[in-house]
Amino acid sequence: MFTGEIRAHLVNDLIPFWDRLRDEKNGGFYGFMDADLNLEREAKKGGILNSRILWFFSNCAVYLKDERCLLDAKQAYEFLRDHLVDSRYGGVYWSVQADGTPADTLKHTYNQAFAIYGLSSYYEASGDREALQLAFTLANLVEEKMRDENGYLESFNRDFSPSDNEKLSEHGVNAYRTMNTLLHLLEAYTELYRVSKDSMIRGKICEMLDIVAEKVYNPELKRQECFFDADYHSLTDLHSYGHDIEASWLTERSLEVLDDPAYTAKILPILHAVRDCSMEKGFSGEYLFNECDKGVQDKTAVWWVQAETVVAMVNAYQKSGNPDDLECAEKVWAFIRRVLIDRASGGEWHSETDPDGTDHRRPMVSQWKCPYHNGRMCLEVLKRLDK
Repeated sequence: MFTGEIRAHLVNDLIPFWDRLRDEKNGGFYGFMDADLNLEREAKKGGILNSRILWFFSNCAVYLKDERCLLDAKQAYEFLRDHLVDSRYGGVYWSVQADGTPADTLKHTYNQAFAIYGLSSYYEASGDREALQLAFTLANLVEEKMRDENGYLESFNRDFSPSDNEKLSEHGVNAYRTMNTLLHLLEAYTELYRVSKDSMIRGKICEMLDIVAEKVYNPELKRQECFFDADYHSLTDLHSYGHDIEASWLTERSLEVLDDPAYTAKILPILHAVRDCSMEKGFSGEYLFNECDKGVQDKTAVWWVQAETVVAMVNAYQKSGNPDDLECAEKVWAFIRRVLIDRASGGEWHSETDPDGTDHRRPMVSQWKCPYHNGRMCLEVLKRLDK
């Protein structure tokens, strides 16, 4: 069992690395470090990065009962509350300058989701009801300004007038809706419902699960489609192995928190199908490929995809008791340990690598590179297996 290695990695590597990024002058945490570990102290600070740091340290504080982690979570919370929330129009900015003044004032539903996620976890860790109220303020804003009668929209200007979805569009499309935003809003509302048991949030979780089953899931290809027009017509031929493997356990978490037998019966077979299809088509025997676009495999080993694969296969082992599932998780962890963990940084992971383990040129810290996926992997493995 690899839980001892996972605990040591979390406590001795990941937590100290991110703790060292506290910005004691301006608040929050520094927003950028390049692949050569050069820290840019004046770099912009992304809302997603700050919210994910908030989530990470809040959950570490709860699980490890670590007061330093709670102080780090408070550092991230206060920066979000005081600088990332728009006091005029509401909502969380995409980014601010190092000193906390607005930089990119775009409002994205994905960004609001991660703020809700982090705030809900911070409320659990700290008992601070102000954080819980801010989470509900953002959730109400999402429901009032960032959706239509068919589901959730994506991108808005500062005043919530519509904006092109360039932040979460790729593969040559400008998507009206995305699976990625829906998945993480579902994740955020699940966390908010778990700590509050609010009936409105529960209803929205059910609505999102229906969209997953009826609009996002492709039963013929056994995958989730990624990019959509307004009517949920898929805009690409793309199989995102990472998002499907993440959704396979993360959406099951939503089912467990919701505790509704009818939704479990409706959604769980879909989650098993997308997990099994992703592993069948994208698993090398050591790691999970990134994606398949128009039939062409992208075999890049992306850090977050490997973290989510470990959790998904541990979750599968928990539910099935099949030792092959646990062996698969251990194989991916061995790949992570051998290829992705950067000892020069003190144990944070490279963003991605070629299949041969070279080309580590992506940033070590950025708006997207954070302790959320790999930190959550550690916490999930320990909660599930370290009994």
